[in-house]
Amino acid sequence: MTLPAKEIAAASEIPLRRGPSIDAFDGRWCVLHTRSRNEKVIAAELLRQGVAHFLPLIRVPRIYAGRRRTVEIPLFPCYVFLCGADAERQIALRTERVANILEVPDQDGLRADLSRIQQVVESDVPVDLYPRLRSGVRCRVISGSLIGLEGIVLRRRGPWKVFVGVQFVGQSAELEIDSSHLEVID
Repeated sequence: MTLPAKEIAAASEIPLRRGPSIDAFDGRWCVLHTRSRNEKVIAAELLRQGVAHFLPLIRVPRIYAGRRRTVEIPLFPCYVFLCGADAERQIALRTERVANILEVPDQDGLRADLSRIQQVVESDVPVDLYPRLRSGVRCRVISGSLIGLEGIVLRRRGPWKVFVGVQFVGQSAELEIDSSHLEVID
């Protein structure tokens, strides 16, 4: 699926981490396993070509030359999610920055995972990468900017942590959420 020219122009004016809703994309999802530190370059090229994709970015503080800066880094290093057919996959391969294209058998599951991740990265709630999915109690956020978000809750010494992941790549994001904003899902 290609994006209309109007959406491409609008997307180029906003930060790379914001974009059309995952639910707005039509087509089959696949996962681009990229070469190290090439995620943003691939996403920019896909945007330029009008190819529907999703690259979840988070803001982290860094110090460069003694100055504190906030930079955007991929939430899931080496992964970009692409929605389209073979033609769009060929565009990604032509960048010579893709190591492998992973086919996704559970399209609905991936779409639901990506919608949750998109909600998290667009909320501006502090997020950390957690390299594995966590098993624990399933919960739903019932108030605040993440209302309706579902994930796995775990409390390790200190505040409550909620893990929201992409099952297919086996990685998740870690959020701190007050327990009064959570309800257990049966």
